[in-house]
Amino acid sequence: MPTRLQIALLVFMMTSAVVFGVGIVPVLAVPVLADHAFTLIPLVVVVSVLAGAPLAWFIAPRLRARYWRERETTA
Repeated sequence: MPTRLQIALLVFMMTSAVVFGVGIVPVLAVPVLADHAFTLIPLVVVVSVLAGAPLAWFIAPRLRARYWRERETTA
């Protein structure tokens, strides 16, 4: 199994949790959205899982690289 995939699998749980937290706070805090929580909370769960995978795949190589930021070259 490639290293990027292994790191992405570990990071996936964290990115999904963060996306879920960002999505669930407005659903529970806004009264209009809280009235529809029965349908919105499962939607937030699905969106967090679907959004967490690409985010983890994007973050994984940056966790592996020592210096992932482009170095400034002085001429």
